[in-house]
Amino acid sequence: MRSKVLGALMLLLISFSGYSQSPIGKGGKQINVGFGFSGIGLPIYGGMDFGIHEDVTVGFLIDYRNYYEGYKNSKYRHNVWTFSGNGNYHFNTVLDIPQEWDFYAGLTIGFQSWSSPDGYPGSYNSGLGLGGQIGGRYYFNEKMGINLEINGGSITTGGKLGLSIKL
Repeated sequence: MRSKVLGALMLLLISFSGYSQSPIGKGGKQINVGFGFSGIGLPIYGGMDFGIHEDVTVGFLIDYRNYYEGYKNSKYRHNVWTFSGNGNYHFNTVLDIPQEWDFYAGLTIGFQSWSSPDGYPGSYNSGLGLGGQIGGRYYFNEKMGINLEINGGSITTGGKLGLSIKL
């Protein structure tokens, strides 16, 4: 099953490669949605990037994960919300990367809110945190692409896989 999905995705990437565009640039906007991967639950996320320079974006992100400690039928179910802002530098101009690709790195600062059930013996702390990310996008056409990002730090760990839609 995985090989069929991977094959279909590769065919889609190849068939749309002629319609690609560069990163959003100054004044551009982009919505990002998808799933995360981490050791603590499966996050879903949504956010937006704003181009403030040809090679620099700032944005915001909200993610949510529902985390069961132990097994799914455990009485310890945690809800985690993360609200963050980020800044990224896009390397396309400096490295002369083809237009359909976008490679970037940056920093994230945000607030993570943990909600645990009454009687939970441990503790997860809500609070401010700082993280970093490196990532890339492949644009199928002028408006849509896929993104992959790897994160680390106190606010985010793991990564993200999703869609980017230029407005």
